[in-house]
Amino acid sequence: MIAVEQWTGEEALLLRSVMRASVREFADRLGISPRTVSNWKTNRTSVCRPQMAQILDTALSQCTPEEQEAFRLRLAALRGEPVPSAADASARPGPCTVVSHKFLPVYLGERSTPLYAAGTPGAPGPGGLEKRTLPAGHRSAQSSTVHVYACGVAVVHVEEHRHVESLTELAVWRYHTYLKEPSWVGERMTRLLMQHTTGDRSVEQSPIPQYVLSAYELRDHSWTGPGLDTALQLLATPSVLVNRQDPANVMPLGPGVEAVKFRDGWAHPEAVTFDGGVSRGVVGWSGVAYHPQPDERALTMSQVVALELDVQALWALSSHILHMIEDGQDPVMPTAYGWRFLRSAYFRLTTARPTETAQHRVMREAILATSELPDRLRAAQDALRDSNS
Repeated sequence: MIAVEQWTGEEALLLRSVMRASVREFADRLGISPRTVSNWKTNRTSVCRPQMAQILDTALSQCTPEEQEAFRLRLAALRGEPVPSAADASARPGPCTVVSHKFLPVYLGERSTPLYAAGTPGAPGPGGLEKRTLPAGHRSAQSSTVHVYACGVAVVHVEEHRHVESLTELAVWRYHTYLKEPSWVGERMTRLLMQHTTGDRSVEQSPIPQYVLSAYELRDHSWTGPGLDTALQLLATPSVLVNRQDPANVMPLGPGVEAVKFRDGWAHPEAVTFDGGVSRGVVGWSGVAYHPQPDERALTMSQVVALELDVQALWALSSHILHMIEDGQDPVMPTAYGWRFLRSAYFRLTTARPTETAQHRVMREAILATSELPDRLRAAQDALRDSNS
């Protein structure tokens, strides 16, 4: 709500101008004499009495949002204050449509062999990892796929389209689904293993993903400029909008929190931004937010997804190796997927290709930097080399 500390004839006439009312129409709407309005025109600096100020406050509150915005901008110009641009005016919460991509990786080891054999071959991603795909059969997603990697990792990719009234609503939905999706993946992987394993069809233990990483493609919305930047920051790091003290009952922090974030132009100190030509993206520890533009120079969301699939597969593989060390075991991997395999994957992910665009490079570097995958790959590579020496 716009607050006018002191109404004078100048502010009153400004309100009349944004309402586009004649002297008589304006007087009738306020319930005052047309002569009072005429007096404001001849004595613009006269201060309105408290009762008249209340009448003007009420009239302003009853204006349409467009009229209120016009009054705010003209009032700032009247007072010699910086006039917010149209882009700044969009820096507020609002509805939007997003495409949610969830990645749930799980290490299977030798158990992945029958799934890999049953899968449909696909083109290697940026990491050059061989993989095959199987349908995941998610009940409500637009699409869901199990990507089975030859190195013994499966990554389940779930794509869902959501229209929400606020980013807080999306954040709550996101954390609520995080409670359900890992167990669903475990059940689905168990069924697939039993379906494609010959002989003993029992499964020793359901493979449950340790975490869920999200990537969001921002589609229909009204944000521009600073508002769009803040929206992408909140999409990539939604924890600032919710109370997660009770993981089973994540709640919004309050309707005003998101509005304050937009007003202040909030940005997470550890998030990394990247440009995709005319598009924009933000990468945080828990996810990626990207707003592609329909331009031939822009990165596509499919390129972001392809990189995240390989990154999450290698994260799960390196985590398995490092967990073995933490448990006091000597890490052992098949020769084909030993330290040389990790070294090769490391260089493929971190070295630019001659055909790689500048936009793809900055996106790749941003995702690798926030995931800390290169450090983990080096640590796992050193551990495997030491155990084989």
